[in-house]
Amino acid sequence: MVNRAQAHTLEAVIAALLLLTSLVFALQITAVTPLSASTSNQHIENQQQASAAGVLSMSLENGELKQSLLYWNASGERFHNGTVNGYYTETMPTAFGRILERSFGNRGIAYNVNLIYATGDGRLQTEELIYRGVPSDNAVVTSRSVVLTDDDRIRYANMTAGDRVSESDFYAPDVGDGGYYNTVRVEVVVWRI
Repeated sequence: MVNRAQAHTLEAVIAALLLLTSLVFALQITAVTPLSASTSNQHIENQQQASAAGVLSMSLENGELKQSLLYWNASGERFHNGTVNGYYTETMPTAFGRILERSFGNRGIAYNVNLIYATGDGRLQTEELIYRGVPSDNAVVTSRSVVLTDDDRIRYANMTAGDRVSESDFYAPDVGDGGYYNTVRVEVVVWRI
């Protein structure tokens, strides 16, 4: 009887050691960093997404977003005063660009703006409008669509109206009939630095 009791006690001690070792091992492989997912990080990401959606909605409603899409230098084949790659790395010199900068620029929040449109063969093409770097894992995305017509005019550097989009070397091709030109989806990607 004594031997059986000693065997059960030994089994219990070994089981406890295995359980404790497993727990220590699990805690060592789990890293908790300031950027780990938590409810506070999720709350910040939700706020950033709501802010970006608000900027897009307001700019779309008052026409500033469409003017920024049309702020194209046809002879230079890029946006006015953009980099050699065609996009902006600093504030875009339009009302939409200034709103983005006021909303995110001085708050330690980076943003990219991508333009997505259909090509002549039906595929989607992405054009970078503003590029501030590679988004982090906690980046949020929001977008709005802008319909362009054959009567829309590109904007000169001073924002006055120029040629119709259908008559110029515009980044997005004419894919429609009956006055429809193309639809551009404006995608804003926002993340904490």
